[in-house]
Amino acid sequence: MSISAARRAALLAATAALLAGCTVAADEAADTGRPTGTGGVSPLTSQKLSWAPCPAPSADEGGGAAPSPPAEGASWECSFLQAPLDWSVPEGDTIELALIRVRARDQNRRIGSLLFNFGGPGGSGITGLPGFAPDYETLRSRYDLVSFDPRGVGRSDPVACLDDKELDAYYALDFTPDDEAEERTLADAQKKYAAACQKNSGRALPHVGTENAARDMDLMRQVLGDSKLHYFGISYGTELGGVYAHLFPSHVGRAVFDGVVDPDAGVEAGALGQSRGFQLALDNFARDCVDRGDACTLPGTSVAEVETFVTDLLASLDKKPVPGIGDRKLTQTQATNGIAQALYSKEFWTYLEQGLEAADGGNGALLLTLSDAMNGRGQNGSYSNIQAANAAINCVDYKERYTLGQAKERLPQFRETSPVFGDFMGWALSSCSQWPVPGTWEHPDVSAPGSAPILVVGNTGDPATPYEGARAMVKALGPGVGVELTYEGEGHGAYNGGSACVKKAVDAYLLDGRVPKTGTVCSS
Repeated sequence: MSISAARRAALLAATAALLAGCTVAADEAADTGRPTGTGGVSPLTSQKLSWAPCPAPSADEGGGAAPSPPAEGASWECSFLQAPLDWSVPEGDTIELALIRVRARDQNRRIGSLLFNFGGPGGSGITGLPGFAPDYETLRSRYDLVSFDPRGVGRSDPVACLDDKELDAYYALDFTPDDEAEERTLADAQKKYAAACQKNSGRALPHVGTENAARDMDLMRQVLGDSKLHYFGISYGTELGGVYAHLFPSHVGRAVFDGVVDPDAGVEAGALGQSRGFQLALDNFARDCVDRGDACTLPGTSVAEVETFVTDLLASLDKKPVPGIGDRKLTQTQATNGIAQALYSKEFWTYLEQGLEAADGGNGALLLTLSDAMNGRGQNGSYSNIQAANAAINCVDYKERYTLGQAKERLPQFRETSPVFGDFMGWALSSCSQWPVPGTWEHPDVSAPGSAPILVVGNTGDPATPYEGARAMVKALGPGVGVELTYEGEGHGAYNGGSACVKKAVDAYLLDGRVPKTGTVCSS
């Protein structure tokens, strides 16, 4: 359930649209800015990108209007890069990868391109970078800011599974079954979902993994004209960056990993860590509610009482969903999903409080909107392909294939980590059980001897990528490579978390090459 900054931006937009009664269009992108060069590796590295004004995001990218200019005198440009479908056969078939950029303000002092991946996996960089451009404007002083839709995502040969109507039904299912009948229903749904992915995207499924995406990034580096890859990875983007550093340590320039995935954790350990992380974030949300006293509208005078209210509400929704949006109701699973979505950022705690209170009163619209944002559903009922790509990438990356029965056996340890999210995370172990393509690894290798220093930023209150992952990444990168920076704060990721200390340290490294002392701590 790793989330990207792009999805965080989508959440803000979706929630604001709901409160304002707005709708969002989902226009298909025009095929513009395609590159020349169609041969093997050598022609691909020498291809020339044809940059053009960016069209509106495609439906798979989430729809909406074309990105507004990031600043006066600046403009967004988009293009397509050709890359091998299968990097083990580099002279074979190719796919097109969508790129976006805005040029550096000071071309005379320009360092190069700074490539962003905002996470997911499955997040669109074409929508993510414009959404967060103001946060990175300082870095644009000396970098062209560049991002992309990774293979299988958005406009880059997107993975397709179920259609919009089928996805509405799929996400309304009970993903924490209480009896054998519900278990069979979930197993059938997982089988149908995997079969649809195979039918609609069978050619792409074996090739959408992280290692291929890392090789794509090195091709981008060469085509963009950079001798080193300067990189900013958030959430899953840190895993992708770690794999890149392992494959191409001598090509690493200035790199920052923020909201760090634990590279040593397999599927089960990663899910347990997320369950603990979301529970910690919920504890902090509940503590804030208690500290505000009567200003908080939720019942309870202690953290335990507030959380009991939440668990009681979810139990009630399991028995009887409440009206949500249109003819869709808020189910227990969608409410849990919505709660988790709101815990990614302290900015959304107000929405979470309002949504919980409203759902308790029989109105599930706000929690359903939060859940929709997690699942990539627009206000017009059209889904982006973020969750289809997420499933495809995770399932081809990781070898483990837990059956529903095996997931059920592990529920007790998940429930120990969280009474709210334990079942949700435990049953999710089975999500790749029916997948038609085998996985690659138990966990990624990110060891990068010989790499330039990589700044690894861990957030002590991060729900999705718990703080321990940053230390594990520093250790796994190897001596002299990982440089640890700790942020004592809330939310997923730190650079955009409001800490002047974190921003100063990251900017000094990326812009001036000043590496902070490892172990530096920034308070909120």
